[in-house]
Amino acid sequence: GPTSIMCTTVANAPAKLIKDFVKKDDKLPVLKAAYVEETVYVGADQLDTLATIKSKNELIADVVALLQSPAKNVVSALTSGGTKLHGILETLSNKEA
Repeated sequence: GPTSIMCTTVANAPAKLIKDFVKKDDKLPVLKAAYVEETVYVGADQLDTLATIKSKNELIADVVALLQSPAKNVVSALTSGGTKLHGILETLSNKEA
């Protein structure tokens, strides 16, 4: 049967495109094989695996989110600690008055 080749810089884009077509028509197109990041995927059963591969930009976003998470926790702890300290001082000042 007919064969076509897709070339892209985003690893999961062709797989997502094929999945969209498969939702509309159960027969075509069919994934025969894919070569992504030095790995070969053979067969239509590999389509879901290919579609879940993260792109470079998605991986960068995940790394940035992971790096920001500890900083957010520290800022949150410092803010809540300041609020608690303020509440304690206010309670003590009200008791003395």
